[in-house]
Amino acid sequence: MLRTTREIHPQVVDQVTAETGLDASKQQARQRRRAGGLALPLIAFVLVTFVAPLGSLLVRSAYDPLVADALPETLVLLRAWDGTSALEEPVYATAARELLQAREERTLGQIATRVNRIKSGLRSVVTRSVRKLRNASGDSWRETMIGINAAWGEPEVWLAIRSAGERFTFRHYINALDFMRQPDGSIARQPEERRIYLPLLWRTLAISFGISALCLVIGYPIAHLIAHAPPRRANLLLLLVLVPFWTSLLVRTTAWIVLLQTQGVINSLLVAVGLIADDGRIAMIYNMTGTFVAMTHVLLPFMVLPLYSVMRSIPPSHVRAAASLGATPFQAFWRVYWPQTLPGVGAGSLMVFILAIGYYITPALVGGSKGQLISNMIAYHMQTSLNWGLAAALAAILLVGIIALYVLYDRVVGIDRMRLG
Repeated sequence: MLRTTREIHPQVVDQVTAETGLDASKQQARQRRRAGGLALPLIAFVLVTFVAPLGSLLVRSAYDPLVADALPETLVLLRAWDGTSALEEPVYATAARELLQAREERTLGQIATRVNRIKSGLRSVVTRSVRKLRNASGDSWRETMIGINAAWGEPEVWLAIRSAGERFTFRHYINALDFMRQPDGSIARQPEERRIYLPLLWRTLAISFGISALCLVIGYPIAHLIAHAPPRRANLLLLLVLVPFWTSLLVRTTAWIVLLQTQGVINSLLVAVGLIADDGRIAMIYNMTGTFVAMTHVLLPFMVLPLYSVMRSIPPSHVRAAASLGATPFQAFWRVYWPQTLPGVGAGSLMVFILAIGYYITPALVGGSKGQLISNMIAYHMQTSLNWGLAAALAAILLVGIIALYVLYDRVVGIDRMRLG
């Protein structure tokens, strides 16, 4: 009997252990499902407010079906055309019929706008010609359209229509990179006087790097002062850093316009103390200086707060220990204190750079023509020219650039070293 009990006992233990492990596994799975359920609202929010708009942006930059839907038969005939020879009567007859139908459907203006983006001056040609086609009479649509406007006899007009009729196209990216498509289909650089987007992009990157460096130079000693000040004084200094967050961005930018303009407070003060003559007032607004000053003021808290949170966690005994071992103040800072603050430096610099590269309100108000960034051009195409495809292409290029810099930062510094405290 004793032998039987000893033989059964290990089996019972194994069964109880298996059941206990199964229960623990079920409990862990239940906890994961519960955690996933709690995260569903956040996931839905990110999908609706970030992923969906971003996907729509990328699609719009390369997909434009308007002309293809409005002129399907005309485009079929144009795709079989060699691009140089004279077009036959069926092409003119089909184009006239479909353009008149587009006018009735109130899409002619949009078609003309898209054709005009490829070859300037064609919007008026299309709209005025179709208006006159309503009352046109004759046996030949070709002669009628050329008689209304001689441009219909030029191959460039029909090449522009064929190009605008591409559903999936990279012409917006070609334009965004200051290139253009030649009549023979090849790609060439824009004339130098028409290259605006790449210089704006390089200027945006340079200004963003410069503002990040300036915020670091100003914010590092401020964060150090707050982190090592007595608690009461530290709270007051931290409050002063946070005050800009409670003030409207428009109010802050307008205040800098008052301070920096030629007849503003700073110039008047410099004249009053005799540092400059009244006729030698410094232009500090509507140029690069205004952009740097205003954006640095707006973005400085995003550098100070990560630095402060990291510096506060560094024990003061580390620097004292280095000094006791014979290190000079500079050596103690550079070899002991500075390396420990690098996570905060990385976090603040990355935050300031990413925010600076997408700013457009502040440069638009204080930058003038020389202080504009690529984001101002994106806003222009979204709100004024209504060329959403080009705006989406510019934004996509900017997004790819930011992601590339982020990956480079991760490879060189390591994103795991970046922390906020």
